[in-house]
Amino acid sequence: MHAVQGQATLLLQAMKNGDESAAEKLLPLVYKELHRLASSYMRRERPDHTLQATALINEAYLRLVNNEIDWQGRQHFIVVAANVMRRVLVDHARAHHAERRGGQLQRVELKEELAISEKRSSEVLALHEALNHLDELNPRQAKVVELRYFGGLSIEEIGNILNISERSVKRDWALARIWLFKEIQKLPA
Repeated sequence: MHAVQGQATLLLQAMKNGDESAAEKLLPLVYKELHRLASSYMRRERPDHTLQATALINEAYLRLVNNEIDWQGRQHFIVVAANVMRRVLVDHARAHHAERRGGQLQRVELKEELAISEKRSSEVLALHEALNHLDELNPRQAKVVELRYFGGLSIEEIGNILNISERSVKRDWALARIWLFKEIQKLPA
């Protein structure tokens, strides 16, 4: 595992230095972890969501490799990937809301099996807004929520990624959940 992490870190540095082939070589090394993240995100989405885990990975990966980020290593890449996946889903929810308000010019017949849950999209947007506010106040708690709730990572994995104790992860997770619940309750329905 350490050899794979070292290889991923070298490829991330090569990407930063402009090696276009490094991104292709990196994907197989991180795909399993990205798929686990994407699957975790998609389990929390509505059942009829038009994105699938693979499409979420592809969209997030394209956004990641086309960014000039000073990668600190594989774990940093996974943390940023979790954030990007969340943003892809938020963008998707926003687009869905725009369509529901008449933002799409083409009129089509609605089929019941294709109906999209307005409530679920609203929940995603409300959580995103509250999580962004938490990030301003306590970035570490926001990162713990992102990795635990959206990424499906264990307390131990989060501790390793953020380089903090499991006890700190548990405390941040508990406090952030309480804070987010209260914050979401304040948001207009």
